[in-house]
Amino acid sequence: MKIDFGGTTEEVVTREEFPLERARAVLKDETIAILGYGPQGYGQSLNLRDNGFNVIVGQRKGGKGWQDAVRDGWVEGKNLIPDIAEAIDRATIVQYLLSDAGQKEQWPLVKSKLRKGQALYFSHGFSIVFKDQTGVVPPPEVDVILVAPKGSGRTVRSNFLAGSGINSSFAVFQDATGRARERALACGIGIGSGYLFPTDFRREVYSDLTGERGVLIGAIAGLMKAQYDVLRAAGHSPSEAFNETVEEATQSLYPLVGQRGMDYMFAACSTTAQRGALDWAPRFEAAAKPVFEALYKSVAEGKETARVLSTCSAPDYREKLDAELKIIGDSEMWKAGVAVRSLRPENWGKPQA
Repeated sequence: MKIDFGGTTEEVVTREEFPLERARAVLKDETIAILGYGPQGYGQSLNLRDNGFNVIVGQRKGGKGWQDAVRDGWVEGKNLIPDIAEAIDRATIVQYLLSDAGQKEQWPLVKSKLRKGQALYFSHGFSIVFKDQTGVVPPPEVDVILVAPKGSGRTVRSNFLAGSGINSSFAVFQDATGRARERALACGIGIGSGYLFPTDFRREVYSDLTGERGVLIGAIAGLMKAQYDVLRAAGHSPSEAFNETVEEATQSLYPLVGQRGMDYMFAACSTTAQRGALDWAPRFEAAAKPVFEALYKSVAEGKETARVLSTCSAPDYREKLDAELKIIGDSEMWKAGVAVRSLRPENWGKPQA
């Protein structure tokens, strides 16, 4: 299907033109092995299972991922495999959903087990695009495909359970069988994508790394902290500063943007808010654009991926991460958030964390 995106015509693939029945027919003789049971492995595997595909999970025994898989009904010896090599042997499609650092670590084993005609599936272009850092160079006799949901694995699952879906990009890096595109689309529909749009591995990882560090998480966290601190320094209370910075944004304004766009959100505000926001938006854009340009340059030069691989593969990374997150959670701003959330009518009487 061709869609006009603001004057640029692009292709999208919807459930209407590639229905679930067709996806099941494409993959009826396939076994899909999910390597790793982190957020994406969790969401994608359960959606595929619920949609009637033949799925197994390859996950190291004993850790949190293994315990989560058992909790979710995967059965050891049947569809929960404690040995990655065995899972690959049993599969025709290998969904490589370990962390980026984990993909680098496990690649020698994975590569040694891949065989002609299999499909190697990614949900991120990281390992393929930055092969000089990861060493991930697939053998030529396998399909190499990508389906990248535009959201966390938790959202992939929750949207599916709500009867909705989350849009995904898809790409083919290597077509060894002549079926790579069809396999990618079938997997994308199988994991519950609302629709799929084409990309390539490089564009996916460049946009994804920029987005995560920018508007999706990093930039918005920094902007919220800056405004909260300015309001507090000017004498506003924690509850007032948090409500004007986070609560009104997430509970009132951002949902309007998601429903019908920024212009709709502006139109739904008071004239005072409209005028002030329209006047100040160009100043924030001008201030932020150089930062985004520096961020994109850092992504393209491989600096961001190098940092991910060096830090996330450290044996004490989890402990350091927990310490970083504790600083945020223990800050006045986000402790105020716990109190504010507890006052939402739907949360009265419920414990907050």
